[in-house]
Amino acid sequence: LNDNPSHYKITLSGTVKSPKINFDPPFLMLMPVPLDVKTETAFNIIPQDYLRQSQIQVELPELELEDGDRIHPFSVQFPQGQEIVLSSDGTNKELICHISFRSSRPVSFLGNMFFTDEEEN
Repeated sequence: LNDNPSHYKITLSGTVKSPKINFDPPFLMLMPVPLDVKTETAFNIIPQDYLRQSQIQVELPELELEDGDRIHPFSVQFPQGQEIVLSSDGTNKELICHISFRSSRPVSFLGNMFFTDEEEN
């Protein structure tokens, strides 16, 4: 450098990793229960490749009954919080999620619940 006309070429390469979440187990089946009785289960949310803190949001389905009424029979709780945190070793801590179902009307459901982070991943 210092007025030396030599040229230096630097080549950089890398891999871009997008943040994602996995589930353990990957799908759930809640057992049939009598009307107005709660059934629930817990599962782990496994965040991967998050470089900064984020918060998990959940979009729960609204169910339409045969008579046209709409109900919200699902609820979720995160007993240890919804924050995705980067630990000192560069990994993300798993989150525990409890999901429950209760309905006073007969209903069955097969579908998706959407878990997203603050950037809608």
